[in-house]
Amino acid sequence: MKRILVAGIGNIFQGDDAFGCEVVRQLKPGAFDGAAVAVTDFGIRSYDLAYALTDGYDTVILVDAVGRGQPPGTLYLIEPCVEGLNEGAVDAHRMNPVAVIQMAHSLGGVKGKLYLVGCEPAVLERDNGEMGLSAEVGAAVPQAIAMIESLVKEAA
Repeated sequence: MKRILVAGIGNIFQGDDAFGCEVVRQLKPGAFDGAAVAVTDFGIRSYDLAYALTDGYDTVILVDAVGRGQPPGTLYLIEPCVEGLNEGAVDAHRMNPVAVIQMAHSLGGVKGKLYLVGCEPAVLERDNGEMGLSAEVGAAVPQAIAMIESLVKEAA
């Protein structure tokens, strides 16, 4: 049986940066009938994610806010190429997926297929301390879940 990791990334105190955390929170435990799927909210724990990436998963699906200049709530399916990434430092207090992938590569590498389900953010910081996703990004969560379920079905 193939092993699959769905990894939520983000900071719940940074508005739409919490996209990955919210997506994995809303994933239904029984959504992956018979598949060996680990669903984890890594938040900003970059070292934990780097080590998980080296744990021999056949497929890894990262879920994160990704700014690419499109309207807020736009979803992306990206297949990062590990070999083309420049070296960078991992910060224990922030989550930079590129730096985490680089660290995992230096620890032995990501063995399986790697995907990034990303969502264009609208708000990354709020002065009033309010937490939660913007309306546009919140509306994209069910679509992201459907995308992840489809990727898991194809990979299993």
